[in-house]
Amino acid sequence: MYFAALLARTEDGWEASDTELDDVETLTDLADLAREAAVEDDTVVVLIEQEDAWFGIIRVDGEEDPRVFVSNAAVAARSSYGTMLTDELLGRDDSAGDELDSLDLDGTEDGEPEADHDLDDDAETMVSGPLGDAGLLGDLGVTEKELLTLDGDALGAIADALGCTDLLEAVR
Repeated sequence: MYFAALLARTEDGWEASDTELDDVETLTDLADLAREAAVEDDTVVVLIEQEDAWFGIIRVDGEEDPRVFVSNAAVAARSSYGTMLTDELLGRDDSAGDELDSLDLDGTEDGEPEADHDLDDDAETMVSGPLGDAGLLGDLGVTEKELLTLDGDALGAIADALGCTDLLEAVR
């Protein structure tokens, strides 16, 4: 089970809202969702957690590219939203699957199709442990070192450092 929350910075502090990720298929979709919650292109932090197994942070500042951190890439890569984040961080492109969908394969082609990549290769290249920009919350009060050592209620600790624990708990 996933928990996801948007924290939007305003002149008066932070605003929190829970969010459904059902329509989110890419990091771009997630960044667009965050930008919709932004107040005057200010910072939005998206927090995603899967049953204390891993957490992810996506920071969106206006129209800049989103910055991403995943606490445990190998574990996150086993889940749909985690895969979306780890694939983006590792520069994996899943457009090859889209190209295959558009081909007219009626069974009359010559030869055997070649596999795009082997699942074992993915497992071997997956980073075990944190992945991404561990400094993405440094200017907001969570240092890289602190982020890398979070465990247990990591999202609660992040919200505490940002000064919005009550807001996060209200949407949990």
